[in-house]
Amino acid sequence: MEPAELLRCQQRDAGHEQWDRWGTYLSDRQWGTVREDYSADGNAWASFPFDHSHLRSYRWGEDGLLGLSDEQGLLCLAPVLWNGKDPILKERLFGLGNPEGNHGEDIKEAMYHLAGTPTGSYAKALYRYPQCPFPYKQLRDENRQRGRDQPEFELVHTGAFDESRFFDLEVEIAKATPEDLLIRYTVTNQGPEAAALHLLPSLWFRNTWSWGDGDAPHGQIEALADGVKTSAIPGLPAMELHCSEAGTWLFTENETNSQALYGQPLPQPYVKDAFHRYVIQGEQDAVNPQRVGSRSALLLQKTLAAGEVWCVDLRLSRHDRRHSDERNLLASEHASTLLQQRRAEWTEHLASITGALDPEDQAIHAAAAAGLFWCRKFYNWNVSRWLRGDRSGPKPPEARWHSENAYWKTLRSRNVISMPDCWEYPYFCQWDLMFHAVAFAELDPGEAKRQCRMLRQASYTANNGQSPAYEWALSDANPPIGAWAALRVAQIEQRCGGQLDNAFLRSVFRELLLEYGWWANRTDRNGDSLFEGGFLGLDNIAIFDRRYPLKDGSRIEQSDGTAWMGMFSLNMLEIAVTLHQDRPEYAELTDRFIDDFCGLCFALNSPGVRGFVNWDEQDGFYYDILKRPDGSSDYLRTRSLAGLIPLLGIASFDADQVARIPNLDVRRTISEVARERGAPFDHINHLGSWHRDRVLYSLVPPSRLRRILTRVFDENEFLSPYGIRSLSKVYETSPYSYVEGSDSATISYSPADSPVAMFGGNSNWRGPIWMPINFLLIEALQKYGHFFGDDFLIEFPTGSGQQMNLWQISLELQKRLVGIFRRDPEGRRAFNGDVDLFQKDPLWRDLFLFNEYFHGCNGSGVGASHQTGWTAVVAKMLTQLKRWN
Repeated sequence: MEPAELLRCQQRDAGHEQWDRWGTYLSDRQWGTVREDYSADGNAWASFPFDHSHLRSYRWGEDGLLGLSDEQGLLCLAPVLWNGKDPILKERLFGLGNPEGNHGEDIKEAMYHLAGTPTGSYAKALYRYPQCPFPYKQLRDENRQRGRDQPEFELVHTGAFDESRFFDLEVEIAKATPEDLLIRYTVTNQGPEAAALHLLPSLWFRNTWSWGDGDAPHGQIEALADGVKTSAIPGLPAMELHCSEAGTWLFTENETNSQALYGQPLPQPYVKDAFHRYVIQGEQDAVNPQRVGSRSALLLQKTLAAGEVWCVDLRLSRHDRRHSDERNLLASEHASTLLQQRRAEWTEHLASITGALDPEDQAIHAAAAAGLFWCRKFYNWNVSRWLRGDRSGPKPPEARWHSENAYWKTLRSRNVISMPDCWEYPYFCQWDLMFHAVAFAELDPGEAKRQCRMLRQASYTANNGQSPAYEWALSDANPPIGAWAALRVAQIEQRCGGQLDNAFLRSVFRELLLEYGWWANRTDRNGDSLFEGGFLGLDNIAIFDRRYPLKDGSRIEQSDGTAWMGMFSLNMLEIAVTLHQDRPEYAELTDRFIDDFCGLCFALNSPGVRGFVNWDEQDGFYYDILKRPDGSSDYLRTRSLAGLIPLLGIASFDADQVARIPNLDVRRTISEVARERGAPFDHINHLGSWHRDRVLYSLVPPSRLRRILTRVFDENEFLSPYGIRSLSKVYETSPYSYVEGSDSATISYSPADSPVAMFGGNSNWRGPIWMPINFLLIEALQKYGHFFGDDFLIEFPTGSGQQMNLWQISLELQKRLVGIFRRDPEGRRAFNGDVDLFQKDPLWRDLFLFNEYFHGCNGSGVGASHQTGWTAVVAKMLTQLKRWN
């Protein structure tokens, strides 16, 4: 019998049951985002800071603490807490705005995702609320005064968790039906003494009516004898909320407190911060005595003894549910039965994917999956409307129409999107999203395919075919890995389910053709298959900022830019070859990708008439090239991930595929490319070579592959106990410097955050371990290993005398990466760093965070702490290691 969760996924994907109507889609942060910024200078952090968030209604979304909403973000439900000491209610997670942190924006809370299923049938998360006054000021002051060369000052460093003086709030959600939800809040006093807590389960409508649209619905919530009922609005039926405990229902409007913020009269007396003033300041008239409004909350209070547990159940369901279901889910026996059933089905779903993982790996896998599902958030932004402003508000500055985002005025988003980090990056990021899609593929192929295609729909793409990068800079050129992601999603689904979804591949291939044309025609400005400029995701590991020319006009030709395009063309070729199996016409499309790939391979490897190429024979590495206005060139010899990206351009095809598509035998093509370029093809004559009945396509010739990998597997360069570093460790003791005219710079190895603020904000790092690039490198090694087998052996680690094939090495690298999360022999988990509380205390040591990246020497987590999108690919590594060990 198929797992119950898999059956729900099938019902969802077939459109039979809308199991995804409700989910943990409520954003963790809406303030400080570009879409909420209506300032003249574009300073999103100053325009809408945290201190405004409890006073001011949002324009495009909502946020809350471990909350849920419908898929359109119209109605939201979340818990609110007060420990009797804080100046504000704990409605949302606190963190530093970008100017407040010494390494950019940063969450300052203790929150963990514990469980999640594809349809949201079961979800669980944990929040830890200090019993002392929350140290807002201390966190801001200490981080402001620290330099970039110092670590971040975190909540744990304030002493807020000393003696376990905190409340645990566990949020569990279980669906009885797609529109009948049980929500359980379990509060535990972990401290040594009795402590009082206010708990306010809150239900509210997103403000859609204050922006000058006469037909926008103004949702209302009214009191019932034993709960509250919402009005029906377009897109959402009337709903009811009931609670297992009696308390005081409070009501207000989701409207800005203009008097507190701007000294302006209130148009009506009931505003967003009414519950703060009622509970904390005792203002009885802050709430609506008529017991109606667009915001509501049930005020519950309890003093919990040391170790005491307080359980509160809520039921959110359609108002008309009684016509079809008379069960009282709030009766303890029904609530417990439903929760136990959904927990068991969650476990069953994971087991159907992983098999019998040992308990340690099972816990890591479950937490990674939970983070993926909890980080799906409702994202709403109409750029055209944002540019011209609302009829009810002030006109945005004219400068907005001359900004980069003005080009994207056709972008309209109203979707549930997988966020890179639920607090730090609460918006879409294109290349992050591709890794998320691959991470989803084993867990939920339907979601993986939706996320993979999301940003290439007509409502997102620009007129020139470019898909948006991310909210802060829509036009940035992110690495073009969409074809890789689509192919891997289809392949993983086929391996798990036995069937290849050709319809999905055909659809995404058509969309990717537009993007491929944008890349080929816009970025290759000289027509020589070399690419320069652009963000390209490799941030701060270059000696100069590669986005811009130097002061003397010199430009940088990026080894990784050219290699990313080579990988793109090869992935498109692989998709076309795959689709040719049942659609012969796809054979005609392969010529373009074969020609482009050969040209890119030539440009990276063969000097040709240019006399200079990214491959440096002296060092045996791919480097960026500095091209001066006078026509001369020089290498920028920094050994970094940028020089490893050519390794990713690898595929091979078997004899049957070549027989069906003869032009896959590429030897004729490379000779034509060489003639066109006026140079011999001896540097690319590996293309089209046969081995074990397969033909090779790779950007890197095998002889150069060995030289590069000797450095990659050297523990004094790239190889860390926890994966592949972003920058060679040799620069720790021997920094590299370069002078070009009035520009000069030095780069040294920094195992975590960079002391050089090249990009601003938190996009600065140099030497850490980056899970997604490690994942791509591992897959590339496996492809090389599949082609060469035991005929290509190399030392691993370099100098060890231990010879291994590349497939074996790929597994060893995965073990190192998984080792970031596994307990070591001393019982410590590397990602927790040197915080003994997290390493040793039973309340903390088995909780997982999936950071943005990891310290290049000790594996501790750095950057965003809930980067459960791309770091969740560790779950895929766990299942592969299980299959091969």
